[in-house]
Amino acid sequence: QVQLVESGGGLVQAGGSLRLSCAGSGSISRINWMGWYRQAPGKQRELAAAMSTSGNTNYADSVKGRFTISRDNAKNTVYLQMNSLKPEDTAVYYCKLDAAGQIYWGQGTQVTVSS
Repeated sequence: QVQLVESGGGLVQAGGSLRLSCAGSGSISRINWMGWYRQAPGKQRELAAAMSTSGNTNYADSVKGRFTISRDNAKNTVYLQMNSLKPEDTAVYYCKLDAAGQIYWGQGTQVTVSS
């Protein structure tokens, strides 16, 4: 069974920074993409950033230049460094793992940015 454990969320003032971590454990093989999605109240879940095992990245336009995704493949861990945070970044952030065609989600971590 695969588990994703997220950490690093919290409350921060606008302009501040947070770093999210997501560690995968269990029977994980052939990881392809790992990434972060977010869901604000009343809105659909959307991609924030994702990274393939080979290092390709995708970012939402709204976070480009402010967020940086990275991975430690040996530890099945993905990170999201979030700088220059804005109130509109407030959301629950979910880790997503794509491994051999199977999709796994973390439980979510709350990020709240105050103005």
